[in-house]
Order: sequence, then C-alpha cells, then structure tokens
Amino acid sequence: MTCVGKEKGCLIYEGSNFLKQRLLLSTLSGKSIEVREIRPHHETNPGLQEYETNLLQLLDKITNGTITRVDRDGCSFVYQPGLLYGGVIHHDCSTERGIGYYLDVLVALGPFCKKPLDVTLTGVTNSKESPSVDHIKASALPALKRFLVVDEGLELKVLKRGIMPGGGGEITFRCPVRKSLKAIQCTKQTMVKRIRGTAYCCKVSPAMANRAVEHAKGVMLNFLPDVYINTDQHKGKRSGNSPGYGINLVAETTDGTMFSAEAICKTMDEQQGNPSIPEDLGREAGMKLLDEVFRGGCVDSAFQWLVVLYMALAQKDVSKFLIGPLSQYTIHFLQHLREFFAITFKLENANGDQEDETAGRDDEELSGSNKVMLTCVGVGYSNFSKRVN
Repeated sequence: MTCVGKEKGCLIYEGSNFLKQRLLLSTLSGKSIEVREIRPHHETNPGLQEYETNLLQLLDKITNGTITRVDRDGCSFVYQPGLLYGGVIHHDCSTERGIGYYLDVLVALGPFCKKPLDVTLTGVTNSKESPSVDHIKASALPALKRFLVVDEGLELKVLKRGIMPGGGGEITFRCPVRKSLKAIQCTKQTMVKRIRGTAYCCKVSPAMANRAVEHAKGVMLNFLPDVYINTDQHKGKRSGNSPGYGINLVAETTDGTMFSAEAICKTMDEQQGNPSIPEDLGREAGMKLLDEVFRGGCVDSAFQWLVVLYMALAQKDVSKFLIGPLSQYTIHFLQHLREFFAITFKLENANGDQEDETAGRDDEELSGSNKVMLTCVGVGYSNFSKRVN
C-alpha cells in the first residue's frame, strides 16, 4: 500500500507490508514516517512482531539521534531517523527471521555511514523466510561492488551456522564508506561460465550434504561441465542450536553477474509425517538456479531492489541496468522511492534488441524471459554522515 497521507513532513502508511522498505528509505532520506493499523485484527499476536521490533533496535544502533515511539498496543509507531553512524556493532537477531532479513538493510545503508561498518550478527544464518547469508554474499555484494569506486574493505564471513528454529549462527560484515556511488551502465546479458555451490549441514550426518550435492550436480551437468559444489560441515558449537542442512548454488556469468538459489530442509515442526529428502533438495536447488538464469538480466531477482536503490542514489548521471522480469517487491520499492526521493525510472522492454541479435535463428530460449531496461538519473545522494565531526 502506498502513502495514505502526510502530516508536518511525516509520511503516513497503513499496515505491516513492506515495513523494511519504508524504514530503510526513511533512514536514508531523513524523512519521518508513521505506520498505523499494524495487524490490528490479529487474534493471537496483534501489532509489531518480535523480528520487526528487533529491526528497529538495529537501526537505532547504527544511527545517532533516532527516535522511535511505539503505541502501547504496538499497532502503530512513529520513526524519526537520525544520522547514520556505523562503527562496531554487535546485534542478536530475532530467530523468527533469518540474519539475511537484517543483513540486506546493512548492505544498503553501509556505504553511507560516517564510520565503516563492522557488524557481528547472531541468529539464523539460513532460513526460508529471508535471503540466506550465502545468498547475500553471492549476489548482493557483487551488485554493491559495481557501484563502489573501490570495494576494498567489503567482507562477509560466516563464523557459525544456525538453522531454524534455534539459530545459534554468527556472521561478521564489514563495509567501507563512500561519499557517493558511481553511475553505471550494465546493458548486456552474458553467458553463464561456471557454477559453484556449498552444501552445509549442522548436527546431522555429512551424508545428507553429499546426497544433496550429487543430485544438484545431476541437474547442472546437463547444461554446463564446470560445476563444483563443496560441503561445509559444522560440528560442536559452530553448528548452532538446531539440526538441519541445505544447499546454495551460484551461477557466474562471463561479466561477473551472479545468480543464486537455495534449498533448505524442513524444520523439525514441519517434518511431521513428511520429512525432507536430500535428493529432492538438491534437485530443487538446481531447478531454482535454472529459473534464475532463465529470468536473466545483470542481477539476481532477489536483489533487483538493491540495484534500483543504488541507481537512484548514484551521482547525477544516467544509469542503465538490465534486469529480468520485475518482482513484486521491486515494483513496490520503485513506488516507495518516488515517495521518499521524488525519483522515477524509465522502464523499457529490452527484448526487442535481443530479438534483432538472434534474428534468423530458431533458438529463442537463449534470450530467456522478458527483460526490462531500467534507466534513471541519480539524485546525487551525498554521504552527509561522513562529513559530521
């Protein structure tokens, strides 16, 4: 739902949908927001959930002067953002969501902090509800590197793995600060040159990961010979608090674009009568990756919104970026960008150019799904926090 009103410079929204988008853009733009009617009719747990409150606490840690006022019933709140500060932070993430729910916010805000981010997050490293840490490392960080003039100091490490519901994982994330991001042109889709992956297991037999690897490779080797998937077995304290396993696959193109896909086993509660089978998990991850490659573009579909954000905040120059079909999340992000930064994008069907290139050949499959060319002139967002003494 888009903005329903504005009072004294404060944007007013209703409902909990896309709450993270609104908080992120509010922090970057400096505009206050008020969110009302947050699950007012929910029978068991109305208002803000634990993971949403946890996100507000994280935003408070990386900023100076942020004021958050939550109503007694938790069904509405006002968020007045402060200055992005960054620095060394330790944060315990709610196990209702994966660490990725919080980490992609840090990836978006990191370059604009006053001090380089050095964050340690604990919780669930791999979950179905949020992009996993492996997914963010494989796809989101390469997207950020395109916009940074120098990417020295950008790092993401998995120290411990944690599976739902218990969590117990730990990661460190470091991000350099920049005064501004460069405008870029990524207008051509290139071919996949290799596939890499990681099959991980915590508190279960290593055979689970090996079986998933075997069947994921069975899918991939039908299309590409250069496939390598390593296994990552964690023991003892490094294996978190709950048993589980999963597999993350990454397809790399000749120009450095990364497509990623992941499949994770069911939690103990979900397995009643219908447990996960490693062979099915491997095939599922393989098919998901093929779907990502078919969608195409110059960025993974899960992080289209991140590229859109960087394009909007880049220097006052034209940025062009080729992406696959727009996800619903990205569509709403474009709407929110217009409300917070008064910026609009030009969207064009990019398949016409591809059809010209492949004219006379009966292999339309090569072009994959319909592509969209995003074009905008950046707002020239400058890192105000970096100049504050």
